[in-house]
Amino acid sequence: MTILGRTAARADDDLHKDARRPLLLAALVCLVSFTAFWITQRLAGVTLLDVMVYRAEGWTVRNGGDLYAMQATVSNLPTTYPPFAALLFTPLTLLGVPEMRTFATGFNLLLVLALVYLALRLIGIEDRAKRLAPALLIAAGLVWCEPVWTTLRYGQINLLLAVFVLWDLTRRKENRWAGIGIGLAAAIKLTPALFAVLLALAGIVVAVRRVRAAQPWWNPHLRRAATATCTFLAVTVASAVVLPYDSKRFWTEMVFSASRPGQAEDTANQSLRGVLARLLGTTDPGLWWVLVAGVVALFGLAVAVSSLVEGRTAWAVTACAVTALLISPVSWSHHWVWIVPVLMLLATEARGRALKTATAATALIFYSYSLWWVPHAGTSATVRPELDQNAGEFLLSAGYALAGLGFLALAALRVRGAAKNAPKVPAQSTGPQSTGPQSSGPRSSEPQAVANE
Repeated sequence: MTILGRTAARADDDLHKDARRPLLLAALVCLVSFTAFWITQRLAGVTLLDVMVYRAEGWTVRNGGDLYAMQATVSNLPTTYPPFAALLFTPLTLLGVPEMRTFATGFNLLLVLALVYLALRLIGIEDRAKRLAPALLIAAGLVWCEPVWTTLRYGQINLLLAVFVLWDLTRRKENRWAGIGIGLAAAIKLTPALFAVLLALAGIVVAVRRVRAAQPWWNPHLRRAATATCTFLAVTVASAVVLPYDSKRFWTEMVFSASRPGQAEDTANQSLRGVLARLLGTTDPGLWWVLVAGVVALFGLAVAVSSLVEGRTAWAVTACAVTALLISPVSWSHHWVWIVPVLMLLATEARGRALKTATAATALIFYSYSLWWVPHAGTSATVRPELDQNAGEFLLSAGYALAGLGFLALAALRVRGAAKNAPKVPAQSTGPQSTGPQSSGPRSSEPQAVANE
């Protein structure tokens, strides 16, 4: 019996070692990739320009200065975020510049891992243990795509905002605190507020269905939208108490200044406004942008709401993110870190030749750095080559926006296909449904995010 016991224990140890081996290998691959990334950025002489601006905002708050009159770094960059963001940046003033840059790079690399880890849950992998090794491997590759590279190059805050949003939208439907992340993200930068709009609209659709079925109208979508809104209002009001003058200036002046972050025509601006400015050869596309952005906003939200109501949360979240990037006045290339969950979703769903080709083309756009192949000027330049592009240069500089529009079209086709294939169900069946893994079949529901109601 002793010999048998020892043999069984040895076999059990071997089994555990075999189970740990993929994780250790994935960790090693990720470590090598991140180390190479860090060294490459240092050799490229990255300045982490934006984190220097964040630090200057923190100093301005600490010294009682005028936040929206401040200009930082040799590029004279202004404050563009709400006052709450500046309050959040004050701890950066406790670090020296070298330490702050090291912290910013290390923290953002951890956020890449967190974003991939949450995205895996978004697309349907519930088991935490099964997510860890793939997250390490995927992060090792996605850290090199242009939006992530540029986010770390500037020390930007995009990854943190995306993690806040996904942290909310990958919680179980019964979690009463879900929504706080979206509220905080919107208080730091207004664009993530579109996710609260998505939740509210989906909640209204579900509420109407429930009322018709004589069921309680309150549902998780509405609860999360309300939590996000209350969180946003709470921190915004608290910021106004601490910084009354700056808050008044932001909410009465700065919030309406679409050009404050930079020139619309800049190659790095991958929003519809930037694309139209370069297409029309103007610094202000004006009414054309309003009309096109309005149509895309309605279309994108319709796709996202339909996807969320039908339980296709991964498609809903990514469609909403892409819509926000497209309709924003300025979406710098580093704002497109949402390509991380988009590519992961496309790779998961890519079963046919057409979808595999679309996935490969999307990856090529974001890994090729093609928007920087065309003539472009710095933010302070007076001569703007972006306003005189030929057809080839225009297509290269519009790659992100065109890929975003293509993704919304694909998401719409998925919704339409699901609606056609959906079985006829009686009205009373619109109540809570069971959850399961992400599926390409009709009316699939996802366990991790705002579950189908």
